[in-house]
Amino acid sequence: MNLKDIGEFGFIKRISRGCLIRPQNVIKAIGDDAAAFLPEPGETILVTTDLLVERIHFLKDATSGFNLGYKALSVNLSDIAAMGGIAREAFISIAVPENCTLDFLEDLYKGMKRLAAEFGVNLLGGDTTRSKTDLIINVSLIGSASEKEILYRNTAQQGDIICSTGFLGDSRAGFHLITNDIKGDSNELKPLLDAHFMPKPYLREGRFLVRQSGVHAAIDVSDGLSSDIGHIAEQSNVGIRLYSEKIPVSDNLEKFCARFDFDPVEYALAGGEDYTLLCTISPDKMDHVAANYVKRFRNPLYQIGEITDSGKMELILSDGQIRSFAPSGWDHFEKI
Repeated sequence: MNLKDIGEFGFIKRISRGCLIRPQNVIKAIGDDAAAFLPEPGETILVTTDLLVERIHFLKDATSGFNLGYKALSVNLSDIAAMGGIAREAFISIAVPENCTLDFLEDLYKGMKRLAAEFGVNLLGGDTTRSKTDLIINVSLIGSASEKEILYRNTAQQGDIICSTGFLGDSRAGFHLITNDIKGDSNELKPLLDAHFMPKPYLREGRFLVRQSGVHAAIDVSDGLSSDIGHIAEQSNVGIRLYSEKIPVSDNLEKFCARFDFDPVEYALAGGEDYTLLCTISPDKMDHVAANYVKRFRNPLYQIGEITDSGKMELILSDGQIRSFAPSGWDHFEKI
């Protein structure tokens, strides 16, 4: 069965159940010309949006509707996480080609609802239309934060320690498996596929970091370590020094790179869609923040480098050599 068999409003009725996760402050959810809700008193509104286009951002035949819906919402949650905010209301717009089944679309919303329920996010509406060829998904997400509790990209300070909340490069490895039609059914490869299909949004970690004294700037790793740390460097007008031996690479990525003859550090630098958080922390607060982070999340806060005043992007190799690096992650328009 396809969307045309039940029509737009029939589809809305089918997917609207389970979308209101947190009814507090919601005056009108799905079903009217616009949603109506009240913001939390005294909080600043955060708004982000992300567009996913078939054959550009995903291969529909290589994923499930559930995984695609999960990821579509997750990448937006990651933006709110990077600013230390609380995710609240989401609006989903989709353009559907004729060959996209109703089962796939309902599975798509199941994936979004599963993640929305975990983080108390309401799905309050959006739009549905027809597409000539490809499936297109746009998620707009509204979050909030206290005005004094927001992390930005342009506030890194000289001497800050650069940290990552998780491994880097796994999602790129998963993408390599997909695009080269390599089965990821082993214990080493399946987690790489999972990292690509169902990335973790570090919302709780972002809220923790924004409340720690000495945490100055943050960004999520959507385009790759080299590109995203470059955004902090440019907007904060600082230099970057990373240490190759400190870049967190999973055992699974190490095995993947050994098998396919890749350099795991280069893979981490030029990857993308890991959605870990990069943050910069004052050196005199680093030990305290790191200890509290481990206590709270049972995982380390990986220290991978520092902010300098050189204006350069430098990678310190294991033998002590210094190599300049440039942003080399995902660029939507590089092949146009």
